[in-house]
Amino acid sequence: MKGGTLSQGPDKPAAKAGAERPVAGRDPALRTFAMPRDANPNGDVFGGWIMAQMDLAGAVAAVRRARGRVATVAVEAMEFHRPVNIGDLVSCYAEVTRVGRSSMRVEIETWVERRTTRATEKVTAGTFTYVAIDDKGRPRPVDASADIPPARDP
Repeated sequence: MKGGTLSQGPDKPAAKAGAERPVAGRDPALRTFAMPRDANPNGDVFGGWIMAQMDLAGAVAAVRRARGRVATVAVEAMEFHRPVNIGDLVSCYAEVTRVGRSSMRVEIETWVERRTTRATEKVTAGTFTYVAIDDKGRPRPVDASADIPPARDP
């Protein structure tokens, strides 16, 4: 992802509260809390729920880039690095990295802020593909030359 991320693998410690933001200078496309209904009896959030949040975040970036309706057509890659727990603040960062005639590839990183420690950790990353569609659900062209700035909170 452009804009820089914290280099962190399973063997590296989580960033401390107040450390560099996961994606410097960027606001998340989506931010929500993991709730009890999103978890199994052990308190671990379901991977499918995380994937759904990532799909929504990727759609935000794709809709802005396509300037209209999009549909998810593929999840090319998905990696779960760490568990998400009930009460974690989940933030998904999305960036359009390739634009085709009607399709867009979006790289998505998911980070959490742990409820009790406020430590931030990268928990998931994935590559999603969206297609711009018209009002009848048919693929439509995306202006490959358009430059859409990163999302910012108002």
